[in-house]
Amino acid sequence: MPVIFHIDVNSAYLSWTAAEELKNGAKRDLREIPSIIGGDQKSRHGVVLAKSIPAKKYGIRTGEPVANAFRKCPGLVMESPDHKLYRRYSERLMTYLKSFTPVIEQVSVDECYMDFTEKARDYHSPIEGAMEIKNEVYRRFGFTVNVGISDNKLLAKMASDFEKPNKVHTLFPQEIQVKMWPLPVSKLYMAGRSSVEILQKLEIHTIGELAVMDPRLLELHLKSHGRKLWEFANGIGNDIVEPEPGEAKGIGNSATLSRDAVTEEEAAAELRKLAMSVGRRLRKAGQKAKMLSVEIKYHTFESVSHQKQLDRATNQDEDIYQEAILLFRELWDGNPIRLLGIRSAKLAEEGEPEQLTIFDPQFQPDPKREKKQRINHALEKVRAKYGEEIVTRGMYKNK
Repeated sequence: MPVIFHIDVNSAYLSWTAAEELKNGAKRDLREIPSIIGGDQKSRHGVVLAKSIPAKKYGIRTGEPVANAFRKCPGLVMESPDHKLYRRYSERLMTYLKSFTPVIEQVSVDECYMDFTEKARDYHSPIEGAMEIKNEVYRRFGFTVNVGISDNKLLAKMASDFEKPNKVHTLFPQEIQVKMWPLPVSKLYMAGRSSVEILQKLEIHTIGELAVMDPRLLELHLKSHGRKLWEFANGIGNDIVEPEPGEAKGIGNSATLSRDAVTEEEAAAELRKLAMSVGRRLRKAGQKAKMLSVEIKYHTFESVSHQKQLDRATNQDEDIYQEAILLFRELWDGNPIRLLGIRSAKLAEEGEPEQLTIFDPQFQPDPKREKKQRINHALEKVRAKYGEEIVTRGMYKNK
């Protein structure tokens, strides 16, 4: 049976700042007093990026304006973010973890998955190995982590989100009904705000209630994402730990927005621009993509991403945009967006033949697709001669 760990730094920005201050002789520990990270004068919004447990008791929330936090707790201590420091601590953590196994998939600056299957043979139980990692991280670096343990990435991730800080939790398939099903459906991985609102209208309030629903009904209301949430609620997740990013050899683009996007329309407009950029670069390279991923970075600097294997490799702007908007809808939790990105992966040569059957709806030529391809090639010739901004996509709205 696979043994997968999900390792998550507890309140990473604040923990790393506190550890560095203590190393340099500070008399206080930010984690033990009402404190936050945020409010950098160079930032655009001055929001709370991380908070201590004592600050949480005042009702202070990650992502809220710093001014609100000080109204809730006038004696609040605030430190500015230091992203260079965070990268250093993150690199030290990953270097240490790789001393156990190279099969580590880092998904953000403060969390990763580890395939502990082979290494588990050196311990009486996976819990013993996780406890060693947790305790040694604190001894070496001065900050704490949570470790979730299961036989797949999904359940390991859910387990690490249980009680914090500095804890080890298991969530094996046989524990799902007791440990996961009683939780609010909003705690389920990939259950964003809009999905939760729809589920609640269906009188689905817990993960367990979602798990026993007919997935076909969920698909009626949430399309393919409904079935995916049903699978997650039942602990179904077969992703393997990938030591190298799946899109490392892909083509992509991202953009930090001039102001946070707060509606799907604003995000969609930016995704369309990114899709055109990625499509243009793929065609220029003579490549088509078999996989796409979308990244969202929130105003809190938290990043999430999701990828999808395509039914048919493509380098066409509209195809890329349509897949990207579907991924976006599955990912977005309704919070303000600072950055958006699209990346392509699993590239194939543009002229590479595709395996189709007579039952494949794509077997017959698609006149519309061929027309779009001709238009794209014509536009690229114009842009190459007169500049990228000479032609832009028009927007039509029904009155």
